[in-house]
Amino acid sequence: MTRPITDRCSFPSTLWRAMRVVGIDPAAVLHMAGLPGSVHLDPATSLSTSQYFAIWKAIKALASEPCIALKIIKAGDSTGQQPGFLAGLYAANFRDAISRLLHFKSMVTSEKIWTKEEQGQWSMGRDWPFATEPEPSLCIDLAFAFMVELGRRGTGRRVTPIRVQYTRDRAGDEGLEIYYGCKVHFGARHNSITFANEDLDIPFPGHSPEFLELVTRSVLDAFAKLAGEDTVVDRVKSAMKRAMATGRPEAAAIASELGMSERTLQRRITAEASSYRALLIEARRERGLELLRNPSFDINAITSMLGYESPTSFYRAFKEWEGVSPGEWRLQRGMDRGI
Repeated sequence: MTRPITDRCSFPSTLWRAMRVVGIDPAAVLHMAGLPGSVHLDPATSLSTSQYFAIWKAIKALASEPCIALKIIKAGDSTGQQPGFLAGLYAANFRDAISRLLHFKSMVTSEKIWTKEEQGQWSMGRDWPFATEPEPSLCIDLAFAFMVELGRRGTGRRVTPIRVQYTRDRAGDEGLEIYYGCKVHFGARHNSITFANEDLDIPFPGHSPEFLELVTRSVLDAFAKLAGEDTVVDRVKSAMKRAMATGRPEAAAIASELGMSERTLQRRITAEASSYRALLIEARRERGLELLRNPSFDINAITSMLGYESPTSFYRAFKEWEGVSPGEWRLQRGMDRGI
């Protein structure tokens, strides 16, 4: 079943961990992107294309070197690679691995991937139906470098693309050209990467049908579960959690973010047997518990992240939710820091 294209993206926890390794603070990235600093604690948080792009632009701005994409990929060796990448390493060949990687990626972002095969060459690029600006350069670099890295690790050879094209102008990208092993064309009409068909057909020595099936099924089941649970209520609560740190999540603002009128939002919430106020209480409770599980956040910080005016307001609400104070809740779980 084809997943309907919606303006919904997610930022993998593996990338947040890799950024820490290369010296980029996720909280600083999110602050620059204009998003709540707690987003990186919940990788299931749904982001719009504009928010997703804002994160990539912030990473690029905070990076101390032009080819940070290559360092992020290398950091993944110690922090863990994305599921699609790991599954691809056990594919039959490079073509099979790419197909699986692109399929997994299409399930977690609103990008629309296109491929073209002619005259012994295979090309890939992607469009963003909900974008109002060009795709950030770092986002493109990482996507293309991941594909090259997958081919090299899977085949055990230095697979090189025939051609890489960027719509942007050249700006300190010499390191990328060295990595790709081919000339990068700038000022092109589309961002794309091209491989020779003969390279795509190189078998992967580590091919394991049994392990590949196990990993693929596990990843697909996880995505299917998320898709099945992605009701309007879930989307509203996710949007509320993002809006909490910047103030009270007003219905009009939440409706606008979800691409509907406030009246339609209220009607759809009612159809799922809930109310806006009830969802806001649920969203605050869920986010409050998530934040309390992280001992690095004190009560003042959590109060601010949840949009409460004072710690007293948060204490009172939490006591109603759980029957104990935030401090008692943490003590019951052996967490006595940050109170």
